Amino acid sequence: MTATIRPRRSALYMPGSNARALEKAKTLDVDCLLLDLEDAVAPDAKDLARRQISDAIAAGGYGDREVVIRINALETPWGETDLQAAIQAAPDAILVPKVNSAADLQRVAHLLSLHNAPANLTLWAMMETPEAMLNAGAIGACGRDPEVRLDCFVMGTNDLAKETRAQLTPGRAAMTPWLMTCVAAARAGGIDILDGVYNAFQDEEGFAAECRQGAEMGMDGKTLIHPKQLAPCHAAFSPSEEEVDWARRINDAFEQPENADKGAIQVDGKMVERLHAEMGKRVIAIADAIAARG
Repeated sequence: MTATIRPRRSALYMPGSNARALEKAKTLDVDCLLLDLEDAVAPDAKDLARRQISDAIAAGGYGDREVVIRINALETPWGETDLQAAIQAAPDAILVPKVNSAADLQRVAHLLSLHNAPANLTLWAMMETPEAMLNAGAIGACGRDPEVRLDCFVMGTNDLAKETRAQLTPGRAAMTPWLMTCVAAARAGGIDILDGVYNAFQDEEGFAAECRQGAEMGMDGKTLIHPKQLAPCHAAFSPSEEEVDWARRINDAFEQPENADKGAIQVDGKMVERLHAEMGKRVIAIADAIAARG
């Protein structure tokens, strides 16, 4: 469903039960805010979190940060109330946890229609269960269905490790096949995908390495649990000046009249194809969007 290219390098979880955190989020250099009603909120604080998130969004002040509300699963005692409150709050997107199949998203999308949700309100899907890994292709295909509104995958690596009994070790060897399956499913569906969290937020070297790994895998960004993770995350998922300059040179070369009908040309002594120009256009668009944020 993604049409307008926008940076999603960083997506910081903020517990809805913490009013101070919701206010502080307005000052952080972050691309996306995941205002949480689910895992980060105790059962007896769900109602409070729901009210505080709604009030915070109504008050405004989040600027160009993408605001996303993570609801509880519809099967829980809080799910449907969360969904109704999220629709009324009108964030940029609603993050649906425990998505196991395309039918799960279709059900939520149907409820959005019943409640007259704004047309620009999209859905994000947590990919965090064994069933989701087995059904990733079908879930990702929802991105091609405008009625479902799917715009982004979010990897829930902690839950995935719990449910599969796979270990989250440095390098994530056990997790890599599932991560790459979801990258392929996201790309097939035309949507973005964000990597899972890194739990040891004091381990700056380990975090930076996992950010680089996620970027190499093709992830668009990473979910975070602490503001101190923002700078290394942005460093890993932002195009470098060299990458942007190379992309511009390739596109400029293909736009020359003498290259209008050519599928491959030489640029600075290297053979490049039109597919490299298309890849470069996204690099340039992301770089321009980051620069526009200031």
